Order: sequence, then C-alpha cells, then structure tokens
Amino acid sequence: MTPHAATLEILDRLIAFPTVSDQSNLALIGYVEDLLRQSGFATQRIPDPDGPKSGLAARIGPEGQGGVLLSAHSDVVPIEGQAWTYPPFQLTRDDDKLYGRGTTDMKGFLASMLAMAQRAAKATLAEPLMLVISYDEEVGCQGIRKMMPELEKLGWEPELCLVGEPTSMIPATGHKGKAALRATCRGIAGHSALAPRYVNALHLAADFVSALRRIQDSYTGGSSRDNAYDIPYSTVHVGKLTGGTALNIVPETAVIEFELRHLPDDDLPTFMKMLDDAVARILAPFSGLNGQVSINIDVMNTYPGLEISSDSLAVQKAAGLSGANSLTKVAFGTEAGFFTELNIGTVVCGPGNMEHQGHKADEFITTDQLGACDEMLERLLLQLSGASSDV
Repeated sequence: MTPHAATLEILDRLIAFPTVSDQSNLALIGYVEDLLRQSGFATQRIPDPDGPKSGLAARIGPEGQGGVLLSAHSDVVPIEGQAWTYPPFQLTRDDDKLYGRGTTDMKGFLASMLAMAQRAAKATLAEPLMLVISYDEEVGCQGIRKMMPELEKLGWEPELCLVGEPTSMIPATGHKGKAALRATCRGIAGHSALAPRYVNALHLAADFVSALRRIQDSYTGGSSRDNAYDIPYSTVHVGKLTGGTALNIVPETAVIEFELRHLPDDDLPTFMKMLDDAVARILAPFSGLNGQVSINIDVMNTYPGLEISSDSLAVQKAAGLSGANSLTKVAFGTEAGFFTELNIGTVVCGPGNMEHQGHKADEFITTDQLGACDEMLERLLLQLSGASSDV
C-alpha cells in the first residue's frame, strides 16, 4: 500500500513543526487552518486560555446530523534523553520507514486526514466531514478537556468519531481511564540523633506506598477483569517519591506521585474511598498530635476511559472502513472518552504501532501503514459522497 503523494508532502511539513507539549503549536495550527480554508472548510480556532496554543475544529459538507468526525492531536513527546540517529524534526525516508518525531503518534494520521480533506473539497458530499485537532494530549489529555465546552456548542452529531491513534489499523473499542494523583505526607522534623521522638514523613510515605500495593493486589485478584487487555485488571503505579533535605534531619515532608488506570467497574470515587481508609489507618497512631501529622491527596488530572459495544453502529462502520477482520483494546489512553461524553460513537483506529514505534528514539511509521490509512479515509470519502466504498 502506497501513501498518497499529498499525505507524504503534508507529513513532511507537520514533522518540521517541533510541537513538543511544552512548546507552542500555533505555527502548525496556522498551517493546517490555511490548508483547510483553501479546501473549503469552515474553521474555528479554540485557543488555550492558559498559553500560546490552540485547538482547531473544521467542517465541510451539508448541515444537519450524520457524517463522520476525525480527531487528532498536534503535540508530540520530547526527544531529550533519547539517542536519535535520524533528525527528529525532519521527515527522513529509509526504505519503507518514515522517521521523525510524531510520525506514529500521531502526525501520520493527521497528514492522511488533511490529505483526504483536500480531496473532499473536490467531492460532492452527501454527509458532513468534521475534523478536530487538539493540543496537550501527551500530558494527560489536558487540551481536549479545555476544548470540550466549545466543541459541545457546535452541536455536531456525527454517526462516528475516529480517533486516529496508532492501532496498526485495527479498530480499538476500549481503553482504561486514568487518574494522576499526588499524596503529600507531613511529619515532624528534628535531629536524626533523636529520630524516634519525631515523625518521619518518608516513613509515612513508605506506609502509603505499601497501602497502594495492597490495593493493586485487590485489583489483581478481584472479579473486575477484561481479558481484551494485555493487563486485564486495573493498575496502580507509583512514579515518583521525593522527600527529606539532609541525612541528619528527620524529614518533615514527602511527596508521592502515582496513577490509577482503571476499568469501568473500578471507578475513581471507589479508589479514593480506599485511599481515605488507608490514610486513616496510617495516621491512627498519631491521633494525639493535634493534626501535625497528615497525608493529603490531590487529584492532578483525569481522563475518561473508552468502552463501546462491538455491536454498535459506530464500531461496525469503523470496521468496514478499516478493512480489519478483528477488533482490539489498547493499553494507552486517548481522547476518545471525551467524545463519547458528547454521545458520539467513538472508535480508535490509526496507522502505526504504539508499543514498538511510539515515544521512542528514531520513531517511524511504515509506508504500508500510512497507505492503509489513506485507503481507509478514501473509503470514508466515498461513503460521505454517497458512492461505493470499494477501493
């Protein structure tokens, strides 16, 4: 399968924009908006209220319900600490591989989507085509959350939303939800020679981490399971633990950053109740210290999971478009759950393989995968035009 020349040309331009999440994406959004306006799309920027970034919504075709929404994010992960042998922000072709930061996650899909948008300008659409391009997906889907009020105002009612994250072109009907949390443990500082007279915040943190591991054990052995996932149960992960200022000072503060990736049955409120119970047990021995010892938990960020029935119209439509003979669920999170909250049937399907290609040095996408994506979107364009989708 060979990608369209326009897809390769657009991908070359997209990779050249270094849209790492801590940088502005406005240059890329400007390029994309110009391309779409020249193709007859009505566009609307959705600026980030907190910085020099923006999302973009675009539409072409008749008014009313129906049609398909395509969704992509514009940001990429950093390159620092990775040993690249190809220039990360320059598209480089080597045999059947296209190298560059974001080729798989997920500028490959974005390029294919924009090339199809150009072709849509020359077609007579019987149903609308809608596009959403977000920012800050790589830092916990923060951009799409800010965009949702404006997207909801648009009143779009597509039959299907395709989120083009890399699934090897196999429609994905689910992923776990995620919550990122912080626990701040406060003890009582003092000279380490008299350590037993004080309360070591790192010891509190260690007890809290042990409690998280017990919660993980309850998930591992519990009845809530989905064998469509590589890890069929909810997971708790501690990513960072900091505390203390000097070896001879009993630490007053320790901070734990951790996450929950959960199945639908293991919701965040239930998890928070387990955390509150664990904190109460840890602090019980210090009840006579007038609140000087504490563990406070803050939820830093969340995004919803995705769970859509394989029998739904949206899944059947996505399967037909992709040409795949199977369905899957993915371990990583996406923006798909936000679109389901708008009552839009949403499926994740796009070119590339996240496990083997995404977020790595020398990130690449194969021409076969990009070509398969072009074919899927060509089928979509034919359907939106009321024609046969055979290609």
